[in-house]
Amino acid sequence: MIVCVCNNISEKKIHHAVDAGMSTMSDLRTHLNVGTCCGKCAGCARQVLREYIVKKESREHEVQLFLHKLGFQNNEIPA
Repeated sequence: MIVCVCNNISEKKIHHAVDAGMSTMSDLRTHLNVGTCCGKCAGCARQVLREYIVKKESREHEVQLFLHKLGFQNNEIPA
């Protein structure tokens, strides 16, 4: 779904930005120009950002639990 029509920014682009380390609306404005024209997308972009961060953290936690069940310790986890 397109989040920012003015700058053609999709949910997927926001997800990739989070995967690259961005975590705030300020980051998205600076690097993707989200919300820099009309500003109508800011609320939706913020929601997409928050939801994806929560999903990503949950996924990372699940991986850690799975590896722990397999007997790996944090310092033994293969890259």
